[in-house]
Amino acid sequence: MTLYRKYQGVYIATDAVAAVVVWIGFLLFRWLVYEGRVLSTDTVLIPAFGFWKPLVLYPLACLVIHYLSGFYLRPLHRPRFQVLTCTLVSSVIIALLAFFVIIIDDQVDSYHRYIGALVVLFGLQFTVSLIPRLCLSAWIRKHITKREEIRIEMPEGATERELYERIRNAYPTGKDILVKPTVHDILFGAARIREIEDEAWICISENKMQDWEICHKRAFDIAVAIVTLAILSPLYLLLAIVIKADSQGPVIYRQQRTGLHGLPFQILKFRTMQAGAEQGVPQLADEDDPRTTKVGKWLRKYRLDELPQMVNVLKGDMSLVGPRPERPYFIEKIEQQAPYYCLLYKIRPGLTSWGPIKVGYTDTMEKMLQRLHYDLTYMENMSLLLDLKILFFTIKVIADGKGK
Repeated sequence: MTLYRKYQGVYIATDAVAAVVVWIGFLLFRWLVYEGRVLSTDTVLIPAFGFWKPLVLYPLACLVIHYLSGFYLRPLHRPRFQVLTCTLVSSVIIALLAFFVIIIDDQVDSYHRYIGALVVLFGLQFTVSLIPRLCLSAWIRKHITKREEIRIEMPEGATERELYERIRNAYPTGKDILVKPTVHDILFGAARIREIEDEAWICISENKMQDWEICHKRAFDIAVAIVTLAILSPLYLLLAIVIKADSQGPVIYRQQRTGLHGLPFQILKFRTMQAGAEQGVPQLADEDDPRTTKVGKWLRKYRLDELPQMVNVLKGDMSLVGPRPERPYFIEKIEQQAPYYCLLYKIRPGLTSWGPIKVGYTDTMEKMLQRLHYDLTYMENMSLLLDLKILFFTIKVIADGKGK
C-alpha cells in the first residue's frame, strides 16, 4: 500500500467520524435550544425525520461531497490554504443539501429558526471537519518529508528515446514522475517550482484536469456504467444469443491491453471474429477482414461490440472518454516511431476519444500514429466540457453507422 492510499483512508475515516459528531451535535442543539429544553419554553420545533436513518445517510453524503471536491485525490503535502478552502466549500454544499433535503420539512413557529439551523449546521460541519484535517496535515508535513516521486535527470548526450524509456519504466510505480526541464521547456512555461528551495522540474505524470474535475469524471463514469448495464441488460442478452447462434465460440472476447500507469488489464468485447482467428503474431483487423463474422460486421459498424467495456469502466480499468487502450505488441511497434507514446499512461484509457472519432478503427500503423497525435492533444486539453463534446460526437458516429 502506497502512502497516498494509506492517508486517503485516514482522511476518509476522519471525515466519517467528524460527520457523525456533527450530526449528533446538531440534533443536540435542536433538542436543547429549539425544543425549549434549556429555555423552558413550549416546543417550537417538531423534527420531520427520525434519528438513525439520517445518522447513516448524512456521513455517507458528506464523504461523497468531500470526494467530489477532489480532497482525497492527493492527500499528502496539501497546502493549508487548500485544506481550508476545500473544507469551506464542501461544508457550504453539505449544509445547503441537508437543509433542503431534511431540515426544510420541519414544523417551526418562525422561519428565522430555519436560518439559525442552517448556520449552526454549517458552523459545526466546517469546524469539526477542519480541525482534524489541519492536525493531520501538520503531522504529515512534520513526519513525512519525502515525497512519493521519481526524479529523472538524464546525463549529457542521452537520447530522447532513452528518456522516454525511463519514463515508461517509472509509470507502474504510481509515483509522480519529474523530469529536468530543457531551456525550451522553461521558455514555454512547462517547468514548475514546488518548493521555494527546490529547483524547477516538469511533472510528466500530472493530470491537466483539476482534482475536483478528475473526481467528477470518475463519478460520471461509474454512474453511466451502472445505468447502462442496468437499462441495456436485455440488449446484452439479445446480442449474446445472436452471437452464439451465428458462430461457435465464447460470447465475450478477452484481450490484454495496457492501461493507466502502463499496467495490463483484460478488456472485454463482444466477439466479432471466428473463434481462434488470431494465432501467433497479433494482426490488425481491416474493413473486409475475412475473420469477421456476419454478426460481427454489424456489431463493429455500430460499435456495439464495445458495450461489455462498461464493466471495465465500472472496475476502474477504463473511462468513458480517454485514449483507446492498445495491445503491448502494437505499443512496441508504435514506440519505434513515437517513443513518447508512454505519456498516455498518466490517464485512464477510454471507450472513445478524439482520436477514434477522427481516425476511426486503426487498421494500419499510419492510422495508429495519427490517432496517437489526436490522443496527446486531448490529454493536454482535458476538461469535463471536452468529454461531453466527444461523447456527443461519438453518439453521432454510432447513430450514422460509421464504425468499421
